[in-house]
Amino acid sequence: MFTRLTPAVLHLVVYVGFLTINLEVLEMLLDGALGTHRLLGFAGRGYAALVATNEILGVLVVAAVTALWWRRNAGGVRRFVGVEMRAWPRLDANLILYAELLLMGALFLMNSADLKRHQLLGQVLPGTYPVSQWLQGFLPANVSTLFVLERVGWWAHIVGILVYLNYLPSSKHFHIIMAFPNVWYSRLVPPGQLSTVASITHEVKAILDPSYVVPAPASAADGSAGLLTSFGAQDVDDLPWTALLNAYACTECGRCTSVCPANLTGKLLSPRKIIMDTRDRVEEKYHSLLIFQPNQYGPEARHVQQEAPAPESHPLLRGYVTPEELWACTTCNACVEACPVSINPLESILEMRRFLVLEESAAPHALNVMFANIENNGAPWAFSPSDRFVWADDLFVTSKN
Repeated sequence: MFTRLTPAVLHLVVYVGFLTINLEVLEMLLDGALGTHRLLGFAGRGYAALVATNEILGVLVVAAVTALWWRRNAGGVRRFVGVEMRAWPRLDANLILYAELLLMGALFLMNSADLKRHQLLGQVLPGTYPVSQWLQGFLPANVSTLFVLERVGWWAHIVGILVYLNYLPSSKHFHIIMAFPNVWYSRLVPPGQLSTVASITHEVKAILDPSYVVPAPASAADGSAGLLTSFGAQDVDDLPWTALLNAYACTECGRCTSVCPANLTGKLLSPRKIIMDTRDRVEEKYHSLLIFQPNQYGPEARHVQQEAPAPESHPLLRGYVTPEELWACTTCNACVEACPVSINPLESILEMRRFLVLEESAAPHALNVMFANIENNGAPWAFSPSDRFVWADDLFVTSKN
């Protein structure tokens, strides 16, 4: 995250605030379950320090969320726009920012109303409230009204959190859960190391060395022989499970696309779109029971509800991702290095290109020419192997003269 300082600091404030304020949320839940009030107040100075820290962090969270909203909607940050960021993704990001502001507002309403009510009753409220003590001046001086406002703040905060947890799987903010396992299972090999197809590797070794024994294919989980039925990936079922995990860890921040040389030169490829398309296809194919059906949201979505094709006839390749996007990739790994949660868009791109080449023979003409030259001449160039050193003979003659 800290390769880009401004968003890193803003996210750090929000995340630290999220962690510490949850301690106060735990107290609120215990109070609701046990019928107590400020249950952790017995901790004395420790509780006072916790509440004061939460209030200060709450103000910082409001400031950070406001700055994040401005950056996304008015700051002119190029990576927040793109064909994949229309309709639902844009609204989704803003909904979370609004929800965070409402949660902080509910927390301050609860604390300030509770503090003023205790003062009017001549009682001492456990804790220190550096922000709420200034906000209480905006509240009425009526004990009954303050009690209602304190309850409204309490319930709004609790219900808001529970609604947010149900909303989370439908949102790109699911990354706050999925990013951790995604980093854990990320590739440990050098980024430039490309994967190979084991069956093809064995075949090549057998051609080069007649004594090479091709190992028997591993048995599949269903008891079959485990033979490879296709090469590459046409749909999400064909992708490695880590690629699907990538899709649900995506933050839609656009750092991958912002450093992609193909995208920067005006080509169709957007690594972020590849990842988002994968997630949308998983939800479409398996009829995900999401709240908002984001892959079919609004008239600007990729396809509106009434025109949506049947899931079985709408695979990831060509249904969402076009060959033109895939062939624009230079496999430079810039997108992989830029991702803050270790997503690897290149893995999915290569698997879909592998399907185009090995299953459909649909490579661009220049590549097909190269393939034919390698097969016939043992090199990418259209020269017979017997003529391979003609240039050296010519050079020798030239230098001798």
